[in-house]
Amino acid sequence: MSDNYFHWTRADMPSQVGRRIIVTGASSGLGAIAARELAGAGAHVILAVRDLEKGDRVAAGIRAGSLGAVCRVEHLDLAELSSVRSFADRMLAAGEPLDVLLLNAGVSNQPYSFTGDGIEKTFATNVVGHFALTNLLLPLLEMGGDPRVVSVGSNLYRRFRAELAFDDLAFGDYYSPQGSYVRSKVATVLFAAELERRLRSVESPVRSLIAHPGMSTTPMHDNVTGFFQKSVMGLAHALISRDAEEGALPLLFAATSEQAPSMRFLGWHTRRSDKRLWSDEFVGLGADEDLARTLWKTLDSVTAEDLGVFERDSA
Repeated sequence: MSDNYFHWTRADMPSQVGRRIIVTGASSGLGAIAARELAGAGAHVILAVRDLEKGDRVAAGIRAGSLGAVCRVEHLDLAELSSVRSFADRMLAAGEPLDVLLLNAGVSNQPYSFTGDGIEKTFATNVVGHFALTNLLLPLLEMGGDPRVVSVGSNLYRRFRAELAFDDLAFGDYYSPQGSYVRSKVATVLFAAELERRLRSVESPVRSLIAHPGMSTTPMHDNVTGFFQKSVMGLAHALISRDAEEGALPLLFAATSEQAPSMRFLGWHTRRSDKRLWSDEFVGLGADEDLARTLWKTLDSVTAEDLGVFERDSA
């Protein structure tokens, strides 16, 4: 290991026997792969998915491919806060410790729409739902062993150059499908970093980490529209994209490795031939602590889930 990269493969993943892990968005892509690998390593994995039929197929495949694998499927629609609350209530009622919350679910390139809570749908799914879920499940994470929240970011966060405000999460006046996705990824970095700062301020055993898969071939990119965007995406896949199996590796590293650090952006660099997992500093808007606090206050307000867990000086 160097100061800023790791040589780590699936063979290095420690046993997950006895650990309980929730993976959001586990019905396809990176989430399905992560759920499979974690269950195969012995974890009890809960596939938190919007489409129960797809989730059941993934769970059946996990059980068929790994003798003794323990996993189950639970409904969760992150775009609807009522669904997030219902899912969390079921987990809290069971009262079982939670070791890892892997916030993998995400959407991109969606036509403009907003949720019943008045939040633009991409931002609601990628950021708001995960914020509410994390806060609600913190009591279970506090009971876990080496507990951690793992957010899934994107290198695209570095490319957002416009001024960013979080006072109106409908984003109706300046919406674009790609812009909305990138904005949500800036917010994901800010959330992961601010969560870690708040956890440390109350000396919680829970850690917040963030990993990114690089450019990976997943179903998320299937709904790209327009000749130009499809051409750019096709060229990117041909030149730099990794397969989903490799794309999932940084997520597994962040979820399981004792070496994985907080307050770093963990994942691949651009060249496919580079098999090192890099640990990079947050840059640009992702390093703006004032913006992170503003985002947190807004998310706290729109979710109405102020649990009183974190009291951090806003100065």
